[in-house]
Amino acid sequence: MALQRLLPTSLLVVQVLGAARPIITPAPSLEDRDEALARRSFDPGSYINSVISGLGSDVSSYVASGVPQFFQDFPIGEDVEKALDIDDDDLKAIPTQALNIPGYANWTDSGWNVRIHGNIYKQPNITQEKLDDLANVFLIDVDIEDLPENQQDQARNVTASIYVVQQQNVSVTVNFQNDVDVRPDASGGVVNAGGGAQSIDLPYRTTSEGDFDAWLSLQNTTGPNGGHLVAGNATEQIQALNVYTNGSDIGNATAYLVPPTGFTIVSDIDDILRVTKIYDPKEGLLNSFARPFVAWENMPEIYANWSATIDNFHFHYLTTTPEQITRNYMEFIYKTYPLGSFDTRPLNFSDVSATLSIRKALLDKIFQTYPQRKFVLVGDTTNSDVMKDYPQLVRDYPGQVQCIFLRNTTATDSTDLFPYDTSGFEGIDQKQYMFFVHADDLRGADIVGGNCHNPAVVQNVTFGYQGRGFGNDASF
Repeated sequence: MALQRLLPTSLLVVQVLGAARPIITPAPSLEDRDEALARRSFDPGSYINSVISGLGSDVSSYVASGVPQFFQDFPIGEDVEKALDIDDDDLKAIPTQALNIPGYANWTDSGWNVRIHGNIYKQPNITQEKLDDLANVFLIDVDIEDLPENQQDQARNVTASIYVVQQQNVSVTVNFQNDVDVRPDASGGVVNAGGGAQSIDLPYRTTSEGDFDAWLSLQNTTGPNGGHLVAGNATEQIQALNVYTNGSDIGNATAYLVPPTGFTIVSDIDDILRVTKIYDPKEGLLNSFARPFVAWENMPEIYANWSATIDNFHFHYLTTTPEQITRNYMEFIYKTYPLGSFDTRPLNFSDVSATLSIRKALLDKIFQTYPQRKFVLVGDTTNSDVMKDYPQLVRDYPGQVQCIFLRNTTATDSTDLFPYDTSGFEGIDQKQYMFFVHADDLRGADIVGGNCHNPAVVQNVTFGYQGRGFGNDASF
């Protein structure tokens, strides 16, 4: 019974209708207005239903409202204990662990305030046989035993990270240290902070889901070489402090002290920074669950170039993947891309009704934290919340959105059958956004100058539903 509750029907999530996005349609001809209007009147619901039904029952159960979804609504707390047939007594001897997510700090009248967030949990001992049974719940048309050995190991590790028991009402103490390993000419000029080492108790205990999320005021303590934290209004450099959580040897992260002005890039990860194929559930699950993470095209080179050439460029990575499996994401990012802060979907927002709003809530939080900074937003057309939220931010925060870059996945992958809606971009200046097909398309964009559209990348934009079945799948 415990396993049946965890079958794909519990992994449903998101919704696509009403999203917003402009598209890059085939080569350089302007479309006939009547034809474009006819497309907009096409019934998206009927087409989406036909796509879902054509996927087969094992796959279609991962699709909610026309959007492929998996790794959602994971079991927590008592549900994990039931699935593993354990109780609180079995957990008493198991050490407490911490997932500490890299945060950001802003400069205020009272000094530097840093956001600390993450989760406290215990990881039960699970036999390999049980892990294999649980891993197979998340795989489609494949058994874990059929995978290569290294993929079996990763699938078991990811499964083990899902089947953890969150610890509520726990006091959390974090220690800040001046020991960040900063690569030269990387991460927008991040430097190891000269001071600020200290220990702080969070103002409240963990939630019922084991989460913690708090703003802490840093004291300007003297560093090992007599240095101090530099005031945010006196520097254009991003200072970094490592953060360690008491009682856990793996709960370390980095906090980034970001000046009030400059550029912040908020980047999605799946199908932008790594190959996921979220629109193809079978492949998406294997790429997320078992296969090693692989960078998409030469995006690491693109990001490294931005990091080295744009001063005070704050990198912030935002994924709505649930907390439990984001350690793999963070490890991949920090081996492959510039250092930066991170956001994921906390367990407080694990119910289905919140899956459409959590990205917007996290975006609002960072925009409101830095009201004078300019933002660069990067995502792709498979993300209905990205396509709705990104253009809305242009309207909600006038003057703060510098660039929006969106990868058009339908242009390069015939397995992306799901439509998307570009209507939210209507009325936004074309120089402010660009739909791109390959990573190199981003080279001609002038972020600092605000000319975000590379003129070499044709943008025949119509506003409404786009994609296969609507007569406008890009054939590049």
